[in-house]
Amino acid sequence: MLKTETPSSQHADLDLYPVADLVSALVDDQFEAVNAVRAAAADLARAVEAALPRMLDGGRLIYAGAGTSGRLGVLDSVELYPTFSWPHERAVGLIAGGAGAMFVAVEGAEDDAAQGGRDLQTVKVGPRDVVLLLAASGATPYVLGALQAAREAGALTLGFANNTGAPVTRQAHIGITLDTGSEVISGSTRLKAGTAQKIALNTFSSALMVRLNKVYGNLMVDLKASNAKLLQRAVALTMRAAGCDEAVAMATLQGCDFHVKVAIVAIRLGVGVEAARARLDAVAGSVRQALTSGH
Repeated sequence: MLKTETPSSQHADLDLYPVADLVSALVDDQFEAVNAVRAAAADLARAVEAALPRMLDGGRLIYAGAGTSGRLGVLDSVELYPTFSWPHERAVGLIAGGAGAMFVAVEGAEDDAAQGGRDLQTVKVGPRDVVLLLAASGATPYVLGALQAAREAGALTLGFANNTGAPVTRQAHIGITLDTGSEVISGSTRLKAGTAQKIALNTFSSALMVRLNKVYGNLMVDLKASNAKLLQRAVALTMRAAGCDEAVAMATLQGCDFHVKVAIVAIRLGVGVEAARARLDAVAGSVRQALTSGH
């Protein structure tokens, strides 16, 4: 039996726990998710290094999973646009059962390996793409079908699983095993297995975006200011990084469509926004290099 399916020996009487103990058991078990991701840190670093050249070459991140794993992949994909201005078309989330499966479970969809392959072919997966295959069991047919199609197309494949020696981690170019073991509620991988996948995806995509110059220092300087909260954040980030007051930050941001990177360079160097944008373009969007090159 898979470790993720094996009932926990620590909580055989879970249904008899007082509520306070029940909550503590569920919370405390989540710490194992962090430990599992920490143990996989070297493989995550390899994945970032391998994915970077393909992203620099215009490739896409394509996520494929079923159930909770699929939903976590979609979540990671859609968050990249507001956080890092990563183009929507370069972050593709696929879930067994189609888009509707984000909200309503589609019974049996995860068992269709052929559909996994067809979904990858539908989005025209290619050699510049990086495909993240997500499965707690590591053996979900839909995900393995997607993996096969991705490999046949020459894409880089990253397999994420919560069981050791799983097919998805063995067959992918880079396997990332998040060994979370038994769940407090047996087989419910929406618990710490899902938490570990969320942490791993956050870590992978965030580290990749840092390497793609979407971050200056530890500041989110390539955000897409698409709502009131993000507009405020853009102003605050510009003030902090450029050392200016709110009026200067706001005026400069309004002149460059609230692109924080451009505003920082323009203010710090005392140049117009078009000159600032040109400097950034010349150094692949690196704020640090734009501020120091030629000075």
